[in-house]
Amino acid sequence: MNKMKQKGMDTAMQKKLLEFLNGFITTERKVLFEKVLQFRTRHITVVLEDIYQSHNASAVLRTCDLTGVLDVHIIENRNRYRVNPDVALGSSKWLNLYTHNQQQDNTSSTIRELKKKGYRIVATTPHRESQSLEEIKVDSKIAVLFGTELTGLSETAIEQADEYLRIPMYGFTESYNISVSAALVLFTLTERMRKEKVDWQLSETERFETLLEWTRNSINKVGALERRFLEKAKTED
Repeated sequence: MNKMKQKGMDTAMQKKLLEFLNGFITTERKVLFEKVLQFRTRHITVVLEDIYQSHNASAVLRTCDLTGVLDVHIIENRNRYRVNPDVALGSSKWLNLYTHNQQQDNTSSTIRELKKKGYRIVATTPHRESQSLEEIKVDSKIAVLFGTELTGLSETAIEQADEYLRIPMYGFTESYNISVSAALVLFTLTERMRKEKVDWQLSETERFETLLEWTRNSINKVGALERRFLEKAKTED
């Protein structure tokens, strides 16, 4: 959800706030934001179920940032998701992280939520009859599920998935490390997506909301500046 709307700020006021905050970041940063926004997408989203090793969790975030994936859904049924800042290198600031840990069955509730938003649920697993990275369709929205480092996805996730995805393996080891799997999957699928004639880019509203959030995340003590802005706005009403 848009954090500014949560604070009771309408779109017109948000635009004024962005204009105000732009005075506290460099021109180079603004240009970089616009450049990166061109490649951000919600057409493909990532779902991480019970990932517990912080270096792997953080590496996946870096991959999402670098491949343009904006939204990451984190399911915490048994394990808490921890980010290692030395691995993530600040990438979480440029992503929308949604944590799902309030339900008895967070996997099922997350999948239902994503299906309502029009996502096909694609489980990464070598244990089912599945499609390769080249075979799976990218012409509609995809939520790609990745499981724990040791046991993979839960049976709940596998049973409720719409499709299954495999990465070819030719060695003795049963599976790739999750951070490697995410890198292979997201790089391949986002590259294919951008070549398809599909509307994969953010809407104007999504671009604006993302730009505002990135600007806020770039400024130290932004809360104090926002309070100053709101106090001034009240006196001008």
